[in-house]
Amino acid sequence: MGGGRVLSPVLLVGAGTGEATCGILYLASYLRRGGIEAFVRLWDGDETPAEVVRSLEGLVRRVRPKLVGISLKWFHHVDRALLIARTLRKIDPSIRIVVGGNSASYWWRELSAYDCIDHVVRGDGEVPLLSICQGNAAPPNCVTRTPDGRPTRLPLGYVQGATNSEDIYYSHFDELFLSQLDLNSFSGWVAPGKGCGENCLYCGGARGNQKAAFGRAKPFLRAEESVRKDHQEIASRTWQMRYDFAGSSAEFLGSTWAGVDLSRHCCTYFLWGVPRIELVDALARTFERVYMVVDIGCFSEQQRLEQMKRGLLKPCAKDSELIELIEGSRRHPNLAVEISGIGGLPFASQATLAEEVKLVERIIDLDCVIGYQRLEAQPGALVTEHPARFDMVSEAKTFTEFLDYFERREPGDVSVPMIRFKDAKLEAAVQRTSDQVDAMAWKHRDARRQVSVNGRTRLVNTAAPARRFTLGDWLGSHRAPARFAGEQVTVVRSVDGITLSCAPTLQPRKFSDPALVQGEDGAILLAALSTFERPTTVSSAVSQLGAKARLDPHSAQEVIDHLVDGRFLQPA
Repeated sequence: MGGGRVLSPVLLVGAGTGEATCGILYLASYLRRGGIEAFVRLWDGDETPAEVVRSLEGLVRRVRPKLVGISLKWFHHVDRALLIARTLRKIDPSIRIVVGGNSASYWWRELSAYDCIDHVVRGDGEVPLLSICQGNAAPPNCVTRTPDGRPTRLPLGYVQGATNSEDIYYSHFDELFLSQLDLNSFSGWVAPGKGCGENCLYCGGARGNQKAAFGRAKPFLRAEESVRKDHQEIASRTWQMRYDFAGSSAEFLGSTWAGVDLSRHCCTYFLWGVPRIELVDALARTFERVYMVVDIGCFSEQQRLEQMKRGLLKPCAKDSELIELIEGSRRHPNLAVEISGIGGLPFASQATLAEEVKLVERIIDLDCVIGYQRLEAQPGALVTEHPARFDMVSEAKTFTEFLDYFERREPGDVSVPMIRFKDAKLEAAVQRTSDQVDAMAWKHRDARRQVSVNGRTRLVNTAAPARRFTLGDWLGSHRAPARFAGEQVTVVRSVDGITLSCAPTLQPRKFSDPALVQGEDGAILLAALSTFERPTTVSSAVSQLGAKARLDPHSAQEVIDHLVDGRFLQPA
């Protein structure tokens, strides 16, 4: 331990809205095992600066943190990370503020110039953050502001690899979370490994930046025992597992699943290429339902092969290999496949645009979902840094340009800076194709989810069993007023993970929270779900809701349609 003041308790938060990255859970677990009282705020629904202030004031009153860590993994959260840091500085200037994550590591020079940030952790954060908390005057990997305001940078002395990461795993999940809402917002992310060995031209996390920011030239799989501990810790606390790594095999994952029953869990796997059929089979055997997202770079084989030949894209499948995977996956009725790619990549032409549409049509004909987006600017990506090499222009390149872009966005706007072609005619053609593919993809998605409902349709409640909490437990004492803390909240989750938090006895005029469906609205939703506990026709349910909830037929039908759309109700 260092000779400075020990900083505990610690609060870890994400810089974006929604669920924070799983990185703060690995960090908090590690800190707990190191003797630091660490907490996480995993879910953040604040949209306005005023809401941010109100939430952080409540969190600071509850936790009384000596240090707050802000996870800045994704570049489009940079403005919010700075807003959180400035707000915390005003609330309590004595709190030590630390920023870390991929984007923080890339922008460490710029971030360390802000007086609301005391440390920027570059690269892997477990040992550096514990070192700061223990009062070490020279924590590894850190850029630290000295008392006179100058940033000092220490080298990347801590780099995780296959032989020194055995002590990184989930633990203390009964102690980390400040509310049941936070715990139930956890989507089940497990990291089988870390790093990337590829140099895709569009990615800010490619091999070169991994080496510069994390000191890691090659990816690695974590120790099987550590990943097994992850599964053991979270299996009883989440309804699904989510993975995102290229190097996992059926043998590796099978070992990490040993002794953990996942037969009632769902699985989402984001794959960086076409998986071996053994992995597909293992996923289908292990989980109740599996959703595989297969990244193929782009939907034009010609474009894909050209980029691979130039070393600008990871190994991706040819169209024939992709179709073989889709058809081979059909033998598993519990497994669905989504094919994901980027539009507007370099070397586009009329021929490649026609190829894109043709392949998308073929994949949709096989009833596979399409994931599609146009090329965005990512800090540090080759095409962002040097767009002229590809006859393109980027809407943002520098820290200031990215920050200005995101600071100008209105609340709820999720747009990002894009990269476009200099040639106006080509750019227009690419955009037309993008719009066409996007429309095709969403039409197909909507058709897959569409359930034709009429009076004779028999529906059944397919949601997970409802759970009940007090308002104080669900929202946390930092968010729920003491006088309403005992109000009951009924939480219902659909098969897709959508959650309804109903507080029928809590009238909105007394206390209102966007995470809740309150008062009469909450009572109506629960009444509708209970009506379909057994297979029931829609016409019968409409009549029952008229008697139980005093709903007219039109309103009752709207409630039923809403629950069908969320997949709380499905055909019997």
